[in-house]
Amino acid sequence: MRPACLPTRLRGWLLDAYADRAGMAVWLLDEDNRRVRLLDPFRPTFYLAGPRHALDAVLRALPRRGCPLTTRWVERHELGSPDPVPVLEVAVHQPSRFPTLVRRLLQQCDQVQFYHVDVPLPQRYFYERGLFPLARCEVEVTVDGTIRAIHAVDSPWDTGYATPPLTILELSLEGRVSNPNHGGVCNLIVRVEGEERCLEGDDGAELVARLNQLLHRHDPDVILTDWGDSYILPRLLTLASRVRLPLALNRDADRPVGMQAPRSYFSYGRILANAGARTLYGRLHVDRQNSFVMAETGFPGLIEQARVTKVPLQHMARTTTGTGITAMQLETAHHDGILIPYRKREPEEFKSALELLHTDQGGLVYAPVLGYHENVGELDFASMYPSIMTRFNISPETVNCSCCAHDPAARVPEIGHHTCRHRTGLVPRTLIPLLSKRAQYKRLLAATADPMTRQVLDQRQTALKWLLVVSFGYLGYKNARFGRIEAHESVTAYSREILLQAKETAEHRGFRLLHAIVDSLWVHKPGATRGDYEALARAIAARTTLPIMVEGIYRWIGFLPSRVDPRMPVPNQFVGMFETGESKIRGLEIRRADAPLIVKKAQAEVLRSLSQAQTVVELRAHVTHALEIIRAYRHYLQSGRASLEDLIIAKSISREPQAYRHQTMTAIAARELLRHGVRLQPGETIHYVMTDAAAPLAEDRVRAVATLDGAWSYDARAYETLLLKSARVILAPLGLNPTDLDDLTNPGSSRA
Repeated sequence: MRPACLPTRLRGWLLDAYADRAGMAVWLLDEDNRRVRLLDPFRPTFYLAGPRHALDAVLRALPRRGCPLTTRWVERHELGSPDPVPVLEVAVHQPSRFPTLVRRLLQQCDQVQFYHVDVPLPQRYFYERGLFPLARCEVEVTVDGTIRAIHAVDSPWDTGYATPPLTILELSLEGRVSNPNHGGVCNLIVRVEGEERCLEGDDGAELVARLNQLLHRHDPDVILTDWGDSYILPRLLTLASRVRLPLALNRDADRPVGMQAPRSYFSYGRILANAGARTLYGRLHVDRQNSFVMAETGFPGLIEQARVTKVPLQHMARTTTGTGITAMQLETAHHDGILIPYRKREPEEFKSALELLHTDQGGLVYAPVLGYHENVGELDFASMYPSIMTRFNISPETVNCSCCAHDPAARVPEIGHHTCRHRTGLVPRTLIPLLSKRAQYKRLLAATADPMTRQVLDQRQTALKWLLVVSFGYLGYKNARFGRIEAHESVTAYSREILLQAKETAEHRGFRLLHAIVDSLWVHKPGATRGDYEALARAIAARTTLPIMVEGIYRWIGFLPSRVDPRMPVPNQFVGMFETGESKIRGLEIRRADAPLIVKKAQAEVLRSLSQAQTVVELRAHVTHALEIIRAYRHYLQSGRASLEDLIIAKSISREPQAYRHQTMTAIAARELLRHGVRLQPGETIHYVMTDAAAPLAEDRVRAVATLDGAWSYDARAYETLLLKSARVILAPLGLNPTDLDDLTNPGSSRA
């Protein structure tokens, strides 16, 4: 809350910013540990272009909108256009009315092009004031809390920044292993400042009152939840309404809790579900179960992404990293005076079928040499695609520019495109600081021994890695604001050429290529030392002009066969042991979210046994012990002692439950939940147990975890099948006979 009298200058961290009627409300955590609400009289603008008669009609209609506005004619540039275009600038004096005003104009003015209308206002505010979430700020204010001037005293590109002393209150559910929306009743667990409380009982008024007491006593800056967006906060708000007690989730008491509906979306070949959002004002709400960033990078990584993207922290937690990289491109465009279109209007250039076949080939992948190999070096190009985009100036407006069409040095390998050699594109300008900052973090990691510091640095660099990863995908995404398929094609063409150059360099130096996939290659040379592999990396970097590093030297690595055809290798399925004793695993059950825990446990034990081997000969000697491990797990399954946690299978549904045509186990479990009144959305994860996989009646084959009661059993044979598959894929290349696993135990009871 606002103190009665404020000093004229404040220093502290920017906690939150959102549109208010008279400007932007700004919450500051100051140096005296006060949470202060300030007001910045900010006036967001948008731009209109089109036929003069249409713009004149808009000018006549604007005064009737009942919102104070200022208009003027200005000149701005469109991306890639050398000449400015005249546009009508509209400044809105009441930011909270900006979305409604724009929405109505979009519905009524179909002959007008709109710019800067759908950039979220907090981001616009950050762009124009040079701020970012959790920035360390200096603020000059009046005695009534109006901001006269505000600026950041640190930079989003700093690596040694201090995070504010945030008070965090956690809300979770007692004993939950699956989605609470699918059934069951749980007590609410509250953790704050090292204490844990269980709020239970049937008295709703008492529960709301006790939670309010904790909120008032600790006044948290962050409410960190598990299932908060979809379950905890909606039910708490409903309960508070029913017992007619206000719930003090917001620090800004005049605001209701923000709500965004759940949605499903398609991304990188999968249907994903977003549980919607419950966002707060003056406080931040982050739901760990509804945040890709939190799952991949933890809270330090979330803060890192919010700082560099300038997306408010609680929104960055729920959005995709693609939205984050788009926000960075929008900031670059804003500062360059480039108009940000409401809808993408850049069509794909026409191509014949032959041209499509030639240009749209993707990254280069070599089939690995099946089996286990010793003394193998892995070399990885550092952020290959973003590095290509910056090194060769690939951006929507630089590909096939008019000024460099006849410059041989501008040609893209293999395909007929070229890139501009005279002006740096918007995408490279956005990516250069990201690449530089991630490289700084990696250097700090290499020089740091403290485990806690290393963990934070690693989470921060991983957060930047994800932004860099999606930067390539958004070049070709049909709805990307600054996407263009020809730019996407140019990146993959360069990547193929560079990987070929790396392969040729390695073979010229006597190395054998065992595997290569897009930006990594695995090579072997008898007797080669780390120095030899480092020298190879330097030679490849010199030829390709891109940075490449030795990821590590493997004592041994196994490129594993397909589960369908054991004669066929799988490009992204391998297990290896570095000289340092660390392992690297890709494509196995232990890395898959849908594999039951018992299979992961067994595979982990097998891999721990194999990790003791120094050579392939020793690996073969460990096969017998690996088989004993599998024997023990089979016996455990057959004995009926496996726990529910051991058996749960998690699968995402790709459509509405009733839309499935085949009786897959996922479809059966989804329809069971539907019968119990559970509403499911495509992309949502469901949890089930195989009860009788071969049962004639589909409903008997699996049971959804949320519907289980005391009377249930599991299909031991079905789980044994998964167990044996997970072992066979690792052990088969070591000479394991296909019948060895099946002969481990005598036939016995297969149902528990």
